[in-house]
Amino acid sequence: RAAPPPEPTHIRVSLAARTPGAPRHQLTMVSLRTIVALALLGSTSSFTPITPRGMGSRVMHTSTMMAHKQTQAFTQIAQARGGGSTTPGAPATGGVPASLIAPEPSKTGAHVGERWTKNTKQLATVGPASSTYAMLEKLFVAGVDVFRLNFSHGGHEEKAELVGIIRQLEANYNHPIGILADLQGPKQRVGVFESETGVVLVEGQKFRFDLDSELGTATRVQLPHPEIIGTLRPGDSLLIDDGKMRMTVIENGEGYVECLVDVGGKISNRKGVNTPTIVTPISPLTKKDREDLEFIKTLDVDWVALSFVQKPGDIQEMKDLIGDLPLKVMAKLEKPSAVTEYLEDIVALCDGIMVARGDLGVEMAVEDVPVIQKRIIRECQRQGTPVVVATQMLESMIESPTPTRAEASDVATAIYDGADAVMLSAESAAGQYPELAVQTQQKIISRVERSPYYRDANDRYSRHRPTEATSTDAITISARSVAQTVDAKAIIVFTNSGTTVVRASNGRPSVPIIAITTEAKAARSLSLAWGVYSQVLDFNHDLAAQEFEALLGDAVTVATNKGFVTSPSDLVVVTAGIPFGIPGAVNTLRIVSGAGPGSWPRCYDSSGWTLKKKPKESAN
Repeated sequence: RAAPPPEPTHIRVSLAARTPGAPRHQLTMVSLRTIVALALLGSTSSFTPITPRGMGSRVMHTSTMMAHKQTQAFTQIAQARGGGSTTPGAPATGGVPASLIAPEPSKTGAHVGERWTKNTKQLATVGPASSTYAMLEKLFVAGVDVFRLNFSHGGHEEKAELVGIIRQLEANYNHPIGILADLQGPKQRVGVFESETGVVLVEGQKFRFDLDSELGTATRVQLPHPEIIGTLRPGDSLLIDDGKMRMTVIENGEGYVECLVDVGGKISNRKGVNTPTIVTPISPLTKKDREDLEFIKTLDVDWVALSFVQKPGDIQEMKDLIGDLPLKVMAKLEKPSAVTEYLEDIVALCDGIMVARGDLGVEMAVEDVPVIQKRIIRECQRQGTPVVVATQMLESMIESPTPTRAEASDVATAIYDGADAVMLSAESAAGQYPELAVQTQQKIISRVERSPYYRDANDRYSRHRPTEATSTDAITISARSVAQTVDAKAIIVFTNSGTTVVRASNGRPSVPIIAITTEAKAARSLSLAWGVYSQVLDFNHDLAAQEFEALLGDAVTVATNKGFVTSPSDLVVVTAGIPFGIPGAVNTLRIVSGAGPGSWPRCYDSSGWTLKKKPKESAN
């Protein structure tokens, strides 16, 4: 903080500097940051690492690159803080985005720390209230792990722009962010009425739906879906305008169905129609959905969700259109047949499941929805498939800065049930308080996860969860047990596609899971998995034994940079499949200290030299 000297100061640094007792190749980023900071305070204009003799080229390359990036970051931040305006996403003084500048403590507080240590993930829908870089950055810092793009609204150009903004945000924070593209699906709607205000129907009145394109009247209206008209039979139900009106079919014929109004109300142009008692013989992908999917395939997104899934064939149809592209598939369960007849098969086909309680609550009895939610989550846990609970979680926060107590309990219930993630819809897309809604949801997550009831529920589930007779499951289960026994700070999983990490996540360990992969797509898709923090690390899959030791050191550095390892005596549990690059193959488990793979933390007490271990905290 002192004034810089009149002449530039040059500092010669040897990267062989190490912690006493640590292996020669060990390099701590804390030391690097200190050196770089001192160099900048001395107005040093360059930073040249000196390669010590005998240091492996693999480690040297990694250390040099890290030092270079740290130098760039410190230099840019120092330049940006030298003056000038800093609009988020726009170049500041020195050409650095303002997002690279550390936020002031007064603006963040402890909330930012909690954002990085929660297990349950958060999805937020992007809309008019949250489509700028500035707001998306606020939502990310507040807790969002995955952004949802709703293809029911907006055009392709707008969606491409949003993807670009999110990827810029990801680059600025060096943290993988998932993007979910949500297809509209086959939403059935009535035609148009003579009166622009529609008509009012009363209980006991007869009303006809037909294929005639003539304008609707008080006795009939077009339902331009011949496949539905042809499937409905006497006794089947129709729900109009999200269930506000209810009708029962009393007669069917060529091109029409006659109904009796059970619950009256106003019906107007293009109102939605739900058919809960039949499996509609139509493709789950409309012409619009197919066009949107082709466009989505050109975007840098990670997940695609299909709405109104009725049967396994619906998911398979979309997977066939996706082909070999690395797009994860999510099914939105909002039709009775998907839950009552095909749940197990649908979950088996998907990479993720969403409990879409909006239409599900329309087509099924409202008292059944909480039970169905639990059933879907349990089936996803049984098969090891990430599951999202969505719709109306903090609905009142669209217009209010605080949620109702019932809404807070609803979010908490989803977390206690075992959901991997919870989602905001209109709250973040069109509400008046998008950032506050995300923060509120994050606070509920953090509070529930600190509860002993939550840990007890996870422990009970882990003891009884189904396992497979594979080395992957054997190592994964062992890693959870070992981490708990040695009081490890994290479980580090080397992964190619993310399959092993999802299995580890499903075991609900008591410490964070750090997924290290060479694939950005895998890291982003894992942003939806419970308790997982991903990091892309470039390394050669054909590693020799000594190079794997160096890679373990890099893994510890990742854990340190993420704030999970704070001391050389801290321990992490590492799992990997050797050789690398074989999906789902795990055969290695290591315990590594914060000082590096060649060191082991010990301390001396009256009983002699023992493994350093902190005393257990009480449940309270």
